[in-house]
Amino acid sequence: MTLASRIGGLARDVLVGRIFGDSALNSAFQAAFAVPNMFRRLFGEGALSAAFIPQYTQARKADPALAGQLASLTMALLAAVTTALTLVTELALLLFLVLGTHTDERRLLLQLVMTMLPFMPLICMVAILAGMLQVHGRYAAAASGPLILNAFIIGIGLYALFTGWSGDTRIAFLLGAVTVFSGATQLWWFVRLVRGQVLWSSHWSPVRERAKVMMRKFVPVAIGLGTLQLNTFLDTLIATFPIWFETRSKGIAFPLDDASNGIIALTSRLYQFPLGVFGIAVASAAFPLLARHADDNPRFTDTLRRGLRLSLFIGLPATLGLVLVRHNLPAILFGSGANAFSREGIERSAAILLGFAPGVWAYSFNHVLTRAFYARGDTHTPMKVSIACMILNLTLNLTLIWPLHDAGMAWATSAAAVVQCFALWLIARSRFGGGRLADQEMMRACSRIVAASVIMFLAVWGVGRLLATPQTDRWDGQLASLAAMSITGIVVYIAACRALRVRELGWLLFRGADH
Repeated sequence: MTLASRIGGLARDVLVGRIFGDSALNSAFQAAFAVPNMFRRLFGEGALSAAFIPQYTQARKADPALAGQLASLTMALLAAVTTALTLVTELALLLFLVLGTHTDERRLLLQLVMTMLPFMPLICMVAILAGMLQVHGRYAAAASGPLILNAFIIGIGLYALFTGWSGDTRIAFLLGAVTVFSGATQLWWFVRLVRGQVLWSSHWSPVRERAKVMMRKFVPVAIGLGTLQLNTFLDTLIATFPIWFETRSKGIAFPLDDASNGIIALTSRLYQFPLGVFGIAVASAAFPLLARHADDNPRFTDTLRRGLRLSLFIGLPATLGLVLVRHNLPAILFGSGANAFSREGIERSAAILLGFAPGVWAYSFNHVLTRAFYARGDTHTPMKVSIACMILNLTLNLTLIWPLHDAGMAWATSAAAVVQCFALWLIARSRFGGGRLADQEMMRACSRIVAASVIMFLAVWGVGRLLATPQTDRWDGQLASLAAMSITGIVVYIAACRALRVRELGWLLFRGADH
């Protein structure tokens, strides 16, 4: 289900890229779309979910009615807080829009943010409902929400392409309105999915103490993830700096331009694809298990090891593969159509993807390691590491954009993710494994995965070199080259894993497999 939603998300982004191209309108739309999603990752899938799932799991063990009361109280608080936050933000943006003097680009950006902001409370509630479904073992249902969003945007996007609305500001507002409507639809759908699983109640007194514990856990997680979302916001602010401050018209020397945010945002979806399909999926599946085994150290450690091994099994070849196809992917996905990326835009996208690629395996590890701390009730450690890495990322952003331009932000993101990964690993090794988190079996498994990945890399690189002809610069040539390299990578990696007896392949493909 996650794979299907990610494929739909990729199709959605391809359509948006072809509708708006590498333009200032694309940058404004991507920035506006990012705002409610930052709050979703903070309140829905992030801090509140991390604090809620362990408490909900324990309450369900004790009494299903108690779990229903906790779920009801959590949903009520979330709805009240996010709705109030939305109203206050909308009012502040309206006052700023009416009282200030703005260029057309900045006015458009503000209006798009106001259009899409109501998506935030809806999708946050959906994320908590998805967490409940995960605890009940309904992972496929929990991952179905993005399919609805993707279907709505793809439908409008196809309409725009066939009616010649590409590049029109009207389609940007229509896509924003449809995004909000998809949030309401997802909320209705998820309420139906949890029917019979959650016993809703307005009697909250028995769970107030448990709710207080949850909120105490929520605050440090919110600070930690808030720094991450603040980091994302600052990234967006830096990338949209030319729009906010009119650098080109004022003659300000700045290494980014009006199109930078749009190109960076769409390119980031390409590295987030394998991360979302497998990296986040593994962490989401492992979190309830880690919470369940929090008091059983051997089983907890075994679950954590398996999560990390699966993350490396997917993340490392994905990192290497993205490096190899960094020119083909942007050219194929965004390089054709009336408002397609220019040749310069494609080259910029390729450079950005090269910078993002090393972060895939690191982010996959980070999601699993962070949830391990949360499952043990330790929300302060990930918070402290996140704050340090946010400062590092911001420093690298402001440093690397000057020599590397757009790609500097991608390299800063990856570098901060790798540092965060090693920091969390070192702390987890001392906290959870008594120095034995990476036992001999795990080290041998990781060595096999690295060997299989290197074999795959060399094979795909060789195929790419053989196919490098002037014809491959055309769209159909790029597509043929990408297909050949991808098929080679899949076949060689699976064959290498079989030959090296990589057990993670069986874990991934067969339920209950241990071979």
